[in-house]
Amino acid sequence: MSINGTLAFVILWIVNALIALVYLLVGIFLYVPACDLKREQGEEIQYDNRRAFFIRFIVMVLCPVVGPAFFLCSYLIYKTVFRQAVDLEDVIFSKERVQTHLKADEERERNMAPLEESLAVSDKRNMRMLMLNVIRGDMQKSLESITMALNSEDSETSHYAASVLRDELNDFRSNVQKMYTQMQQETETETECEEMLIDYMNRILSQKIFTTMEQTKYVNMLEEAAESLYQKNGARITADRYEGLCLKLLDLKKIPETEKWCMRLARQHGNALAAYTCRLKLYFTMGEKEKFFEVLQELKESDIIIDNETLELIRIFS
Repeated sequence: MSINGTLAFVILWIVNALIALVYLLVGIFLYVPACDLKREQGEEIQYDNRRAFFIRFIVMVLCPVVGPAFFLCSYLIYKTVFRQAVDLEDVIFSKERVQTHLKADEERERNMAPLEESLAVSDKRNMRMLMLNVIRGDMQKSLESITMALNSEDSETSHYAASVLRDELNDFRSNVQKMYTQMQQETETETECEEMLIDYMNRILSQKIFTTMEQTKYVNMLEEAAESLYQKNGARITADRYEGLCLKLLDLKKIPETEKWCMRLARQHGNALAAYTCRLKLYFTMGEKEKFFEVLQELKESDIIIDNETLELIRIFS
């Protein structure tokens, strides 16, 4: 390279460096503070921070002419092409909600069958299809049936079941721990976490998919949440919530705790069918014949509408 060429390059590099330095100083000390001031005044604007200007400065110094030209062209394209006023003429802001109705899957509905019965079928293809249909639906209501599929002779079906149960049970453990922690942080008047925890745990624990040790652990947490809700605002405990807790305690043979909650249920919701059925199951388990028939007689004399299960119970012991 000749001396003139070297001199021209040095001059070009110095001029380029000066331009980059001016760009950096203007951006850091003038542009950014001005934008910060506008944002503090409540104006919503987007702008680059000091770090962005410093990075561009380095690029312009290391790439003479090309670097500044690139950033200049990018800025011009942004201003002329992309930064245009948005046409909102055809946009409608409405509070109305549209409900989408999906076409019924007739083939799937025709092939629906109880999972327990389908597990006895040797047709692996249909068994797998049924398992996939169950997975696509509300799995939390079918966990007990899915547990039975773990013993299926078809390895793929059992794999589906194991994967679903693992994910659902992990979600349950995580959600319960999160809600339990939030419940402990509530004030004396807040009951939202207790109610959410009771309803959520009742729905899953009623399917008896955990080991005895883990079921006992979560039932104890359920009772603790119910006790907390009872102390804060007992009126928030519905008959269904009472019944779910009583039956789970009874399954674990926690007789004193079950009796305590059955009595609370009877006092608070004396006109509910659950107030009688829970005590009947409790006294039958305890072998208390006199109390059992006493409650049964009260139920027969009441005006409560009974279900088929309770009606059959009355027929047997009448």
